Amino acid sequence: MAIGLDVETPPEPENPEEYDYEKCPFYGELSVRGQTLEGTVVSTDMDKTVVVEREYDVAVPKYNRYMKRRSRIPAHVPGVLEPLSVGDTVKIAECRPLSKTKSHVVVEVTEEATAEDIAELTRQAEPERELSSGDVTEGADEEAGDQ
Repeated sequence: MAIGLDVETPPEPENPEEYDYEKCPFYGELSVRGQTLEGTVVSTDMDKTVVVEREYDVAVPKYNRYMKRRSRIPAHVPGVLEPLSVGDTVKIAECRPLSKTKSHVVVEVTEEATAEDIAELTRQAEPERELSSGDVTEGADEEAGDQ
């Protein structure tokens, strides 16, 4: 409750001399304000940054139905919450701009990803691509040898 949100405070950093207190909402001076959002981590490729994707419904009045939309939000990961993996469900909070694209910080890991979740996200990210005629060379060599 130290940051004004109902989240559990993580343990203190192991090496305080090297810790980045400037960008930590728990033990540093980073204040969180504004929106708090919940989403799924879809990318951990960047250093100290994750991309959180959240899916929401938007009303389409003409058809009296809802349509799904998704947004991807880059968020800073404080050192006390590392490491995060793809598929984790996290809560992020709005803060001051930390870089050109980052204005959110991860404040809580609500659910860790299971192996099934990771496999599903991998399948969605890398769909089976169709083979073109140039990709299939073994079959063509065998047919040429038969004739």
